[in-house]
Amino acid sequence: MAYDRDLAELIRELTAGEEGVTERPMFGGLAFLVGGNMAVAASREGGLLVRADPREAAELEDGDRVRPMVMGGREMHGWLHVDADAGDRAGDVERWVARGVSYARSLPAKTRRR
Repeated sequence: MAYDRDLAELIRELTAGEEGVTERPMFGGLAFLVGGNMAVAASREGGLLVRADPREAAELEDGDRVRPMVMGGREMHGWLHVDADAGDRAGDVERWVARGVSYARSLPAKTRRR
């Protein structure tokens, strides 16, 4: 399944005013990076992948719409998969994008490899 292009466009609009945001295809989806750190992505499985402080991620999970991201059968600490197809989509996505961008911005910027 390909990522939701409408969701990717909404993320693009929400990050448009943020300094240092870049886009990169990753893991079959479209990732949005801040300072080279992935902040949020439109997932190939639908919904969002959101980077969160690993110390807070478990508190954000609800076991239904918000759950740990699993890659290769392994739970990725500090990463959440968020269903983005219910309720006030724009408002809900805006809150998650802000959380991911804020956490990614708190990390040291990555330098480009040559």
